[in-house]
Amino acid sequence: MSSTSRRYSRTACTGLALALPLAALSACGGGSSGDTSASAGSGKGTISVWAHQGQTSEDTALQNAVKSFNSSQSKIKVELKLIPGNDYTKTITATDASKLPDVMEFDGPTMANFVYNKKLAPIDSYVSAKTMSNATAASKAQGEIGGKHYGLGMYDSGLGVYGNKKLLDAAGVKYPTSLSANWTAAEFTAALKALKAKDSDGKTLDLQESGGFANEWGTYGFAPIVWSAGGSLLKNGKAEGALDTPSVVSAMKTFQSWKTYVDPNTDGNAFAKGRVALSWVGHWMYPAYSKALGSDLVVLPLPDFGNGPKTGQGSWAWGIGADSKNGKAAGTFLDYLLNDTNVTAMTTANGAPPATKTALAKSALYKQGGPLQRYADQLAKPCGDSDITKSCVAVTRPVTAGYPTVTAKFSDALNSVYGGADPKSALEKAARAIDQDFSDNDGYKIQ
Repeated sequence: MSSTSRRYSRTACTGLALALPLAALSACGGGSSGDTSASAGSGKGTISVWAHQGQTSEDTALQNAVKSFNSSQSKIKVELKLIPGNDYTKTITATDASKLPDVMEFDGPTMANFVYNKKLAPIDSYVSAKTMSNATAASKAQGEIGGKHYGLGMYDSGLGVYGNKKLLDAAGVKYPTSLSANWTAAEFTAALKALKAKDSDGKTLDLQESGGFANEWGTYGFAPIVWSAGGSLLKNGKAEGALDTPSVVSAMKTFQSWKTYVDPNTDGNAFAKGRVALSWVGHWMYPAYSKALGSDLVVLPLPDFGNGPKTGQGSWAWGIGADSKNGKAAGTFLDYLLNDTNVTAMTTANGAPPATKTALAKSALYKQGGPLQRYADQLAKPCGDSDITKSCVAVTRPVTAGYPTVTAKFSDALNSVYGGADPKSALEKAARAIDQDFSDNDGYKIQ
């Protein structure tokens, strides 16, 4: 799994097993009665840093950042510990707050649970105003609870539909060239039909389904259908009346109808080898796809189900351990880690969109006129996790300690709908299960 580790979120890797079943986090107990703040300390001395072990190129970028920080000054020494990605979230979950490091990386959707269990402290007092203001709005949305920031990322993520221009043109399919000229869901379905007529096996779409959808890919990849239909995974702490509305049920019926056009993609090469004309996936497939298709590759937004096109966003982020005795030194290191040099080195290593404004503006892939500008444009219109309007595009997965339940129940429902289950029944069942869990846990309130 190392080759995919930082694509957009280890708990959201395409069709692969979760690093830790997020549902396991729900049982961590906790409940916050008052804020947990790290001690400021002297701003000098040795601080511990934990990160997950990813691709070799990413690990090297991080190790280089630590090395150059240590040699750039003599007041603070960083000791970096890399923990295998498959064990990382499990390790933080199992470790008492007093034994956690001063600075730690965490997967975006796990943040609220770690705050709830008093393992992360607000970082606002310790990172500089410059660092905070340079973070993209989408990155800040993922890291915020109740007006306080608990994390900032070096990179973000995004979804789109990659198209094979040659195959689209051959089938006479007109495709959107900008966010404002996106496909409607009906137009997307019509495009699939037109492509099918020119395709030998009738399979024209890749949904990265080889690992099924009852996992974080199911939620990350297809919650945008819910949001685009005007629904939500959770609204004001409730799923009923948000996840199971008639418009979401209708959108899921449309999703279900696409199965006949989908290549199971068991070899991972359906799009790269030209078996399908469209691939619903994220930024992380660009290197392989651009190498395979060259100038025939086009990047399109996801279809609009009525409330505007939407995309998932969010990825790994950095925060300060709640029990740190040296918040000042931790903040100084985070300022350094999130500078242009280090963010650019990391995003060059993993191909993800930078999560800082200055690095994003200079990114060869994501800058204005770059081949992946579409992803930057989407992230420039963030919704956060609750105010999902027609005009915003990048939606943060629900920032709640109950997220493990939300993603488990929604992705199960999605998977069963794809397999032929009645969308209304599946969504209602998921909404009831989510609400029951939230009721049992007093809404996972973080005070």
